[in-house]
Amino acid sequence: MPPKRYIDPSESPRALFAFELRRYRQAAKLSQQALASRIGFSNSLVAMVETLSRAPTEDFARACDRALALDGTMLSLYIATTWDKAPEYIRPWLDEEAEATTLKSWEPMLVPGLLQTEAYIRAVMATSPGITHGELEERVAGRMQRQSILHKENPPLVTFIMDEAVIQRPISSIGVMREQLEFLLIIARNSHVTIQIVPINAGEHCGLAGGFMIAERNGSSYAAYADSQPVGRPIDDRQIIAELAARYDTIRAEALPFKQSLLLIQEAVNQGG
Repeated sequence: MPPKRYIDPSESPRALFAFELRRYRQAAKLSQQALASRIGFSNSLVAMVETLSRAPTEDFARACDRALALDGTMLSLYIATTWDKAPEYIRPWLDEEAEATTLKSWEPMLVPGLLQTEAYIRAVMATSPGITHGELEERVAGRMQRQSILHKENPPLVTFIMDEAVIQRPISSIGVMREQLEFLLIIARNSHVTIQIVPINAGEHCGLAGGFMIAERNGSSYAAYADSQPVGRPIDDRQIIAELAARYDTIRAEALPFKQSLLLIQEAVNQGG
């Protein structure tokens, strides 16, 4: 019998759900099959939730609470897995993003969401037509919550490729832009983060059609997210993901090496942000 996979509860809200489900089940001296019988779900589903192969549902969480007499504990953990402060359309992607071992990001217009400072986020999101103060604060909080994956114990390896226009386009005030550019230089000191810039003089290339991210687990691409207006969309079609991966490799071939990219960002800071 293969050894059980260790789940680090700090990895993501979904990992915490899986960790706590197993802990409570074992404390109740129930096998996965016994719990499955009590909650009316399959044994295989219980196993997949506990190993992060399948996301829990609200009905699943409520049934576990009833079976384990937990008075809403699993439901609360489930709500956290939905990234309640993030827009609903992006939540399926956030689960994939949080569990990826490698992330590849391309952005032709703005600093990638995972690297945005709070002031930069607020300035960009405030431009949405008709947005209220409450909605703005919710979206800012959701974006900041999303960034937690870069600071967990075992963060994914992430490569961010940006067009040079991203670091040249002024967003809000000089101070906000300078803070943002300086943050890029700081976060790039982490060994799991690579930032590369496609210079303006690269001319036309396939990345100008729009930004996207690709999630990989142990070297295999399995999910993607494409930016579009007014909302982006998660992608799980294998053929489309393969096409995006090929597009990403083509874009990266146009990018400056890591150190040269950081020098270009530093130049933008020196020019006043």
